[in-house]
Amino acid sequence: MLTPRERIERQMADPWLVRLHRKLSALKSTATVMHTGAHPDDEQNGLLAYFRMELGMRIIIACSTRGEGGQNALGPERLGALGVIRSRELEEAARVIDADISWLGHGPADMIHDFGFSKDGDQTFGRWGQQRIVERLVRAYRKERPDIVIPTFLDVPGQHGHHRAMTRAARSAIALAADPSAYPEHFSEGLKPWKVAKFYLPAWSGGGDTYDDEVPPPETTLTINAAGREQATGAEYDRIGEWSRYYHASQGMGHWPKRAQELWPLHLELSATANREEGSILDSLPSTLAALAGVAGLDAESQKALVEAEQAIIRAIAAFPDTREITRSLLDAAALLQKVDEAAASEFTDLHGHRITRKRAEVDAAILTALDLFERAYAEPAEIVPGGETSLYVELSDRASEFDVKVTPVLPNGVSSSISSLGQTVVFSLTADQSAAVSGLYQPDWKAAGGNGHGFLRVAAKLEGREVSAFFDLEEPFFVTPAQSLTLSPDAFLVPLGQGRDTHVFQALVKGADTPLSFRSAGGWNVQKSGDDWIAERTGEGAAGLAQLEAISGSQPAFQITPIAYPHIGRARFLAPSVMKILSLDLKLPKGARIGYVGGGADRVGSWMSHMGLDVTELDAQALGGDLSSFTTIIVGIFAFGIRRDLTAATEKLHRFVENGGHLVTLYHRPTDGWNPETTPVRRLEIGKPSLRWRVTDPKAEVTVLLPDHPLLAGPNVIDAADWAGWDKERGLYFASRWDDVYEPLLAMHDVDEQPLKGALVSGVIGKGRHTHTSLVLHHQMDKLVPGAFRLMANLVQPA
Repeated sequence: MLTPRERIERQMADPWLVRLHRKLSALKSTATVMHTGAHPDDEQNGLLAYFRMELGMRIIIACSTRGEGGQNALGPERLGALGVIRSRELEEAARVIDADISWLGHGPADMIHDFGFSKDGDQTFGRWGQQRIVERLVRAYRKERPDIVIPTFLDVPGQHGHHRAMTRAARSAIALAADPSAYPEHFSEGLKPWKVAKFYLPAWSGGGDTYDDEVPPPETTLTINAAGREQATGAEYDRIGEWSRYYHASQGMGHWPKRAQELWPLHLELSATANREEGSILDSLPSTLAALAGVAGLDAESQKALVEAEQAIIRAIAAFPDTREITRSLLDAAALLQKVDEAAASEFTDLHGHRITRKRAEVDAAILTALDLFERAYAEPAEIVPGGETSLYVELSDRASEFDVKVTPVLPNGVSSSISSLGQTVVFSLTADQSAAVSGLYQPDWKAAGGNGHGFLRVAAKLEGREVSAFFDLEEPFFVTPAQSLTLSPDAFLVPLGQGRDTHVFQALVKGADTPLSFRSAGGWNVQKSGDDWIAERTGEGAAGLAQLEAISGSQPAFQITPIAYPHIGRARFLAPSVMKILSLDLKLPKGARIGYVGGGADRVGSWMSHMGLDVTELDAQALGGDLSSFTTIIVGIFAFGIRRDLTAATEKLHRFVENGGHLVTLYHRPTDGWNPETTPVRRLEIGKPSLRWRVTDPKAEVTVLLPDHPLLAGPNVIDAADWAGWDKERGLYFASRWDDVYEPLLAMHDVDEQPLKGALVSGVIGKGRHTHTSLVLHHQMDKLVPGAFRLMANLVQPA
């Protein structure tokens, strides 16, 4: 349940009058635009805010991945857990601009997922399957029926391969969506062929700090002029777009441009009318109810009803904020739209019935918002286990009794509800069957109008003999969750070969049902319980390799439930199988190393170094401001200079630490992460941009050791070709591009058909000490238990 402060913050961010204005502005148009992208945060939020709030268009963000292969500037979540965060971020960003979301990919287990950076669309199709992503876009076109499709980026060299693939797929899907012989399985689901009227490309370059489009954008055929301000908030549309982008906090979004952008140039690539002389993006589209009155398939009465319905809507919009007149006018519009819906011939409904259906739902939602009958709803607790119970509370306004309000929970299969208390707060008892399925992590869509998540409400009211209804979301997501959560501490062991340790002790913390726990033997290891502890014991010969011992709860795989909570997205959770991982490897540690670790919360390097058996101290602000002379090595985690102000303040102190004989190791930073090439490193070291040119995305890319006898490569572990095997996702990113002569490059690597990059690992003796900077994704490889990453890290943290 939300705290009082959280409720206050929600209401401050979404005041009722603004919400009512948005419900009314949505009634202005019957046109839909779909914006296609590859990741949460790809969308052009300012442009979409203009389409939605000024033109009244329905906007849909079609996103191919959950962003699970990206980085996280907020915390340690990666892969699937990051996908949950970024999905929620896009949902909250969409809420600000009143956008719907059509998810095309469903997390890391799906073939269409964010596997990290790629530089080529064909490479992306090789992972996703070109026909697979095209089919999903065809399905989205047929389901959502957009009049206009606009990709977020161009399919040009120098652009992210995921972006390039999505733009190409979005174009290919247009002809197939209209083809009645393509994907006939869609029709058994109630879908029908759909012809997108217009396909635009962005007529601007996607180049910048990250990308480097090699060819100029196409010619501008239409410029969207988004000047002016939204009436409800008084904000420019691009500013509202930045309010939306603020929610992509894991990606460091939320900027304040000096001037709000007003012009967006577009290139009309495909059009059903083949007319590029446009005055408006809505030209040639049935974009209003009055325009619909002129299409084929309507009798004279229906034509008249559509014109009158539009006039009633115009009156309602003009009446804002007079809720009585708004309600009266919208009730007239609702009756007229119902008449059209019931009388229109199939010739009309096949092509335009969805517009009438949606407009009727939007009118109902605006009426209920004007009446302000619904306050909030929440489950307490906000989750239920199979066979368990919880309560659902629905708070209504004191006017609800005047309108015979009825509330109907919409719940997952296997969860039933019964009313236990009526009144201004309606209380439902919820019960889950023993067979109720655990809720999935990734929903297929998100709707700005409400009705999201695994549990929501239908609220209906009676006024003037008409039932008016809309869907409302719960304050917090509702889940059917496993009856037990198992957390292993630690959840992994690193076992250096030849050190004679054949037993390792860990704890298994169980929350929830008291079910017998056991572990499957694997890789020459067995697990037994000993008192309150569990012991992993080697049963065979010690050999290098990874053993994964699956935990079993009763007769089912055990899961760890990890809560996720950030102020901008609220609460969520991630489920992962509980598995004890044991990596046996040839690992030697540097003698006498005493390590101080400065993390920003974005990696687990400090924890992994402790697992390795190193002497590690986490340095908070107080420790960083104290005496550092007891440490031989200080390692700075990814992004940390951009996250920790105390670290920035201690920069000169770290420089003195090096000059006095210490070893400073900095892990990769983006140019935007507080990294000043003149003052942040001990000597000048510049991070390359656009970053697409300064990264190696192939995890199998050949690595050339430039200085094999260098102390960081020669010992205590001799780094050789085997240490570069088995890497995941990529080699590195944000490589150094230029540096002071004091630094020596130790490695060279490159992607196919590119020149070698030497900025992945540089190190230099400065005074009595050393500064080493690496752009290798060692934190990710350690999370994936890649042996070479631990061997290299052991070398990097040795005393200067």
